[in-house]
Amino acid sequence: QVQPVESGGGLVQAGGSLRLSCAASGRTFSGYAMTWARQAPGKERESVAAISWSGHATYYADSVKGRFTISRDNAKNTVYLQMNSLKPEDTAVYYCARRSTSDLINPQWLGPYSWGQGTQVTVSS
Repeated sequence: QVQPVESGGGLVQAGGSLRLSCAASGRTFSGYAMTWARQAPGKERESVAAISWSGHATYYADSVKGRFTISRDNAKNTVYLQMNSLKPEDTAVYYCARRSTSDLINPQWLGPYSWGQGTQVTVSS
């Protein structure tokens, strides 16, 4: 199993920004698409964004489209989620995982991936 490590969460006021990072030692992300998901209190885990290995294809949930940007630096084995114009409803634990393909196929699907421990994002109103 590959278990990423998420970081960058914190407390921010509505309208603010945060940048999350998803990292792993070695080159365990090499060749694979990546995905971000979140889980808010009382809700099931939902897909947020995904990116292909090449970075040429991205996916965003409708709820975050235009506000969040997923990117990756393959040389650093790191995936990022830039979150702008944050809203209280963005409050959740954010998780990252390696997908099973290099391209994005059914990017909203949260497959049997090994998620990290997550990083808490809290947006105050």
